[in-house]
Amino acid sequence: MTQTPTVSVIIPTYNAEAFLRDTVASVQAQSFTDWELILSDDASQDGTLPLAQELARQDPRIKIVQAAQNGGAAKARNRALQAATGRYMAFLDADDKWRPEKLSRQLAFMAQTGAALSYTEFMRHFESETRHVALPATVDRKTLLRGNLIACSTAIYDRAQLGLVEMPDVRMRQDFGLWLRILDQIPMAHGLQEPLMDYTVRSDSLSSNKVKALAATWRLFHQVEGFGVLKSTWLLAHVIAGRLRRG
Repeated sequence: MTQTPTVSVIIPTYNAEAFLRDTVASVQAQSFTDWELILSDDASQDGTLPLAQELARQDPRIKIVQAAQNGGAAKARNRALQAATGRYMAFLDADDKWRPEKLSRQLAFMAQTGAALSYTEFMRHFESETRHVALPATVDRKTLLRGNLIACSTAIYDRAQLGLVEMPDVRMRQDFGLWLRILDQIPMAHGLQEPLMDYTVRSDSLSSNKVKALAATWRLFHQVEGFGVLKSTWLLAHVIAGRLRRG
Protein backbone atom coordinates (compact mmCIF):
# COMPACT_ATOMS: atom_id res chain seq x y z
CA MET A 1 0.00 0.00 0.00
CA THR A 2 1.35 3.45 -0.93
CA GLN A 3 1.97 5.68 2.07
CA THR A 4 -0.14 8.83 2.18
CA PRO A 5 2.04 11.95 1.79
CA THR A 6 2.04 14.63 4.46
CA VAL A 7 1.58 17.51 2.02
CA SER A 8 -0.37 17.88 -1.22
CA VAL A 9 1.01 20.71 -3.35
CA ILE A 10 -1.65 22.22 -5.62
CA ILE A 11 -0.51 23.87 -8.86
CA PRO A 12 -3.08 24.97 -11.46
CA THR A 13 -1.63 25.26 -14.96
CA TYR A 14 -2.82 27.13 -18.01
CA ASN A 15 -0.36 27.98 -20.80
CA ALA A 16 2.45 27.92 -18.24
CA GLU A 17 5.09 26.17 -20.32
CA ALA A 18 7.60 29.01 -19.95
CA PHE A 19 7.60 28.90 -16.13
CA LEU A 20 6.45 25.46 -15.02
CA ARG A 21 9.77 23.61 -15.02
CA ASP A 22 11.36 26.14 -12.63
CA THR A 23 8.28 26.16 -10.38
CA VAL A 24 8.23 22.37 -10.10
CA ALA A 25 11.98 22.37 -9.49
CA SER A 26 11.42 24.65 -6.49
CA VAL A 27 9.12 21.98 -5.02
CA GLN A 28 11.59 19.20 -5.79
CA ALA A 29 14.31 21.23 -4.06
CA GLN A 30 12.40 21.31 -0.76
CA SER A 31 14.29 20.05 2.29
CA PHE A 32 10.97 18.44 3.33
CA THR A 33 10.39 15.65 0.83
CA ASP A 34 7.16 13.91 1.95
CA TRP A 35 4.85 15.53 -0.57
CA GLU A 36 2.77 14.86 -3.66
CA LEU A 37 2.48 17.48 -6.38
CA ILE A 38 -0.79 17.74 -8.29
CA LEU A 39 -0.60 19.61 -11.58
CA SER A 40 -4.13 20.54 -12.60
CA ASP A 41 -4.09 21.50 -16.25
CA ASP A 42 -6.92 23.76 -17.36
CA ALA A 43 -6.94 22.83 -21.08
CA SER A 44 -3.66 24.55 -21.91
CA GLN A 45 -3.09 25.38 -25.58
CA ASP A 46 0.71 25.46 -25.51
CA GLY A 47 3.22 22.80 -24.44
CA THR A 48 2.24 22.84 -20.76
CA LEU A 49 0.57 19.43 -20.68
CA PRO A 50 3.39 17.55 -22.49
CA LEU A 51 5.87 19.23 -20.13
CA ALA A 52 3.78 18.23 -17.11
CA GLN A 53 3.64 14.65 -18.39
CA GLU A 54 7.41 14.62 -18.84
CA LEU A 55 7.91 15.87 -15.28
CA ALA A 56 5.49 13.26 -13.94
CA ARG A 57 7.37 10.46 -15.72
CA GLN A 58 10.57 11.65 -14.06
CA ASP A 59 9.15 11.97 -10.52
CA PRO A 60 6.46 9.58 -9.23
CA ARG A 61 5.38 12.15 -6.64
CA ILE A 62 3.91 14.27 -9.44
CA LYS A 63 0.31 13.63 -10.54
CA ILE A 64 -1.72 15.24 -13.30
CA VAL A 65 -5.42 16.02 -13.48
CA GLN A 66 -6.85 17.46 -16.69
CA ALA A 67 -9.84 19.51 -17.78
CA ALA A 68 -11.55 18.94 -21.12
CA GLN A 69 -12.14 22.68 -21.47
CA ASN A 70 -10.85 25.80 -19.79
CA GLY A 71 -12.80 26.66 -16.64
CA GLY A 72 -10.54 28.98 -14.67
CA ALA A 73 -8.13 28.69 -11.76
CA ALA A 74 -10.79 27.97 -9.12
CA LYS A 75 -12.05 24.89 -10.95
CA ALA A 76 -8.49 23.76 -11.63
CA ARG A 77 -7.47 24.11 -7.99
CA ASN A 78 -10.65 22.42 -6.77
CA ARG A 79 -10.03 19.43 -9.06
CA ALA A 80 -6.59 19.10 -7.51
CA LEU A 81 -7.98 19.46 -3.99
CA GLN A 82 -10.46 16.67 -4.70
CA ALA A 83 -7.61 14.42 -5.91
CA ALA A 84 -5.29 15.28 -3.02
CA THR A 85 -4.46 12.68 -0.38
CA GLY A 86 -2.22 14.63 2.01
CA ARG A 87 -3.10 16.18 5.36
CA TYR A 88 -1.82 19.64 4.46
CA MET A 89 -2.98 21.51 1.35
CA ALA A 90 -0.23 23.79 0.04
CA PHE A 91 -0.84 26.19 -2.84
CA LEU A 92 1.64 27.31 -5.48
CA ASP A 93 0.99 29.20 -8.71
CA ALA A 94 2.66 27.92 -11.86
CA ASP A 95 4.96 30.93 -12.21
CA ASP A 96 5.99 31.36 -8.54
CA LYS A 97 8.83 29.63 -6.70
CA TRP A 98 9.39 28.44 -3.14
CA ARG A 99 12.58 28.81 -1.12
CA PRO A 100 14.06 25.34 -0.30
CA GLU A 101 13.14 25.50 3.40
CA LYS A 102 9.56 26.67 2.81
CA LEU A 103 7.70 23.48 3.64
CA SER A 104 9.93 22.40 6.53
CA ARG A 105 9.81 25.81 8.21
CA GLN A 106 6.09 26.32 7.68
CA LEU A 107 5.01 22.86 8.79
CA ALA A 108 7.10 23.16 11.95
CA PHE A 109 5.50 26.55 12.55
CA MET A 110 2.01 25.10 12.14
CA ALA A 111 2.81 22.29 14.57
CA GLN A 112 4.15 24.81 17.09
CA THR A 113 1.21 27.21 16.85
CA GLY A 114 -1.58 24.72 16.13
CA ALA A 115 -2.47 26.81 13.07
CA ALA A 116 -5.14 25.43 10.75
CA LEU A 117 -4.28 28.07 8.13
CA SER A 118 -0.85 29.63 7.76
CA TYR A 119 0.98 31.93 5.36
CA THR A 120 4.46 33.39 4.99
CA GLU A 121 6.03 36.60 3.87
CA PHE A 122 7.46 36.72 0.34
CA MET A 123 9.61 38.62 -2.12
CA ARG A 124 7.85 40.50 -4.92
CA HIS A 125 9.99 40.89 -8.04
CA PHE A 126 9.31 43.73 -10.47
CA GLU A 127 11.28 44.49 -13.62
CA SER A 128 13.34 47.18 -11.88
CA GLU A 129 13.21 46.28 -8.17
CA THR A 130 12.51 43.61 -5.57
CA ARG A 131 10.42 44.18 -2.44
CA HIS A 132 10.17 42.18 0.77
CA VAL A 133 6.47 41.94 1.63
CA ALA A 134 6.25 41.96 5.42
CA LEU A 135 3.06 40.67 7.04
CA PRO A 136 1.46 40.56 10.51
CA ALA A 137 1.85 37.53 12.78
CA THR A 138 -1.89 36.80 12.67
CA VAL A 139 -4.91 37.87 10.66
CA ASP A 140 -8.60 37.34 11.40
CA ARG A 141 -11.62 37.48 9.10
CA LYS A 142 -12.51 41.09 9.97
CA THR A 143 -8.99 42.24 9.13
CA LEU A 144 -8.84 40.22 5.93
CA LEU A 145 -12.08 41.75 4.68
CA ARG A 146 -10.21 45.07 4.54
CA GLY A 147 -7.66 43.57 2.14
CA ASN A 148 -6.25 40.16 1.33
CA LEU A 149 -2.86 39.81 3.02
CA ILE A 150 -2.38 36.10 2.25
CA ALA A 151 -0.57 35.38 -1.01
CA CYS A 152 -1.88 32.15 -2.49
CA SER A 153 1.57 30.65 -3.09
CA THR A 154 2.44 30.99 0.60
CA ALA A 155 -0.69 29.42 2.09
CA ILE A 156 -1.13 25.99 3.68
CA TYR A 157 -4.22 24.66 5.41
CA ASP A 158 -4.65 21.61 7.62
CA ARG A 159 -7.33 19.26 6.32
CA ALA A 160 -7.25 17.29 9.59
CA GLN A 161 -8.61 20.36 11.37
CA LEU A 162 -10.78 21.88 8.64
CA GLY A 163 -11.85 19.07 6.35
CA LEU A 164 -11.74 19.65 2.60
CA VAL A 165 -12.48 23.32 1.91
CA GLU A 166 -12.73 24.32 -1.76
CA MET A 167 -12.41 27.68 -3.45
CA PRO A 168 -15.48 29.61 -4.59
CA ASP A 169 -15.99 29.21 -8.33
CA VAL A 170 -15.07 32.70 -9.49
CA ARG A 171 -12.55 33.70 -12.16
CA MET A 172 -10.50 35.99 -9.92
CA ARG A 173 -9.96 36.34 -6.17
CA GLN A 174 -10.91 32.72 -5.52
CA ASP A 175 -7.99 32.36 -3.11
CA PHE A 176 -9.24 35.35 -1.11
CA GLY A 177 -12.64 33.67 -0.99
CA LEU A 178 -11.07 30.47 0.35
CA TRP A 179 -9.31 32.25 3.20
CA LEU A 180 -12.59 33.95 4.14
CA ARG A 181 -14.36 30.57 4.11
CA ILE A 182 -11.72 29.08 6.38
CA LEU A 183 -11.81 32.07 8.72
CA ASP A 184 -15.51 31.37 9.19
CA GLN A 185 -14.36 28.21 10.97
CA ILE A 186 -11.35 29.41 12.96
CA PRO A 187 -10.46 32.61 14.86
CA MET A 188 -7.33 33.51 12.89
CA ALA A 189 -4.63 32.51 10.43
CA HIS A 190 -1.02 32.51 11.57
CA GLY A 191 1.82 34.09 9.62
CA LEU A 192 5.44 32.95 9.56
CA GLN A 193 7.31 36.23 9.28
CA GLU A 194 9.99 35.05 6.89
CA PRO A 195 10.08 35.46 3.08
CA LEU A 196 9.82 31.89 1.77
CA MET A 197 8.29 32.47 -1.68
CA ASP A 198 9.32 34.46 -4.73
CA TYR A 199 6.59 36.12 -6.78
CA THR A 200 7.34 37.76 -10.12
CA VAL A 201 4.92 40.49 -11.22
CA ARG A 202 4.11 39.88 -14.88
CA SER A 203 2.34 42.42 -17.07
CA ASP A 204 0.22 39.71 -18.73
CA SER A 205 -1.08 38.11 -15.52
CA LEU A 206 -4.76 38.32 -14.55
CA SER A 207 -3.93 40.08 -11.29
CA SER A 208 -1.85 42.74 -13.07
CA ASN A 209 -5.04 44.47 -14.27
CA LYS A 210 -5.86 46.47 -11.16
CA VAL A 211 -9.30 47.62 -12.32
CA LYS A 212 -10.39 44.04 -13.09
CA ALA A 213 -8.92 42.85 -9.79
CA LEU A 214 -10.83 45.46 -7.81
CA ALA A 215 -14.06 44.65 -9.66
CA ALA A 216 -13.51 40.95 -8.88
CA THR A 217 -13.00 41.80 -5.20
CA TRP A 218 -16.29 43.72 -5.15
CA ARG A 219 -18.09 40.76 -6.77
CA LEU A 220 -16.56 38.41 -4.21
CA PHE A 221 -17.93 40.56 -1.39
CA HIS A 222 -21.36 40.94 -3.01
CA GLN A 223 -22.01 37.64 -4.80
CA VAL A 224 -19.99 35.12 -2.76
CA GLU A 225 -19.97 36.63 0.73
CA GLY A 226 -23.52 37.94 0.27
CA PHE A 227 -22.92 41.50 1.44
CA GLY A 228 -25.17 44.28 0.20
CA VAL A 229 -24.10 46.84 -2.37
CA LEU A 230 -23.24 49.51 0.21
CA LYS A 231 -21.22 47.21 2.46
CA SER A 232 -19.40 45.68 -0.51
CA THR A 233 -18.49 49.17 -1.74
CA TRP A 234 -17.42 50.26 1.76
CA LEU A 235 -15.18 47.21 2.11
CA LEU A 236 -13.71 47.79 -1.34
CA ALA A 237 -12.82 51.35 -0.32
CA HIS A 238 -10.85 49.92 2.61
CA VAL A 239 -9.09 47.50 0.26
CA ILE A 240 -8.07 50.38 -2.01
CA ALA A 241 -6.88 52.47 0.94
CA GLY A 242 -4.79 49.58 2.22
CA ARG A 243 -3.14 49.10 -1.16
CA LEU A 244 -2.30 52.79 -1.37
CA ARG A 245 -0.69 52.64 2.09
CA ARG A 246 1.38 49.55 1.19
CA GLY A 247 2.43 51.00 -2.14
